[in-house]
Amino acid sequence: QVQLVESGGGLVQAGGSLRLSCAASRNILRIDAMGWYRQAPGKERELVATIARDSNTNYADSVKGRFTISRDNAKDTVYLQMNSLKPEDTAVYYCRTVLATGVYFWGTGTPVTVSS
Repeated sequence: QVQLVESGGGLVQAGGSLRLSCAASRNILRIDAMGWYRQAPGKERELVATIARDSNTNYADSVKGRFTISRDNAKDTVYLQMNSLKPEDTAVYYCRTVLATGVYFWGTGTPVTVSS
């Protein structure tokens, strides 16, 4: 019954920046962690970054120092600021919200394409 809507994807040149956002369709109670994952054609979905309610974060080694995850608890929204984009960042990006009970919800994805 919860829908997560991503936005901000698009086509950029290498070295450019994009800011992704993911907002819940309604207020969600007992949110624990939120995060971003990505999946490129022919590859498995992989973790990009996660953020806990207390703002503790972790990042995949491939994006550390270039991407920044943040959240607005009052708005049930998570963001991903992507700088210094590389062609290997090309993928469909998905957000995920996890409740304290362990129940989780996925967004439908927003595509990011980085040209060389």
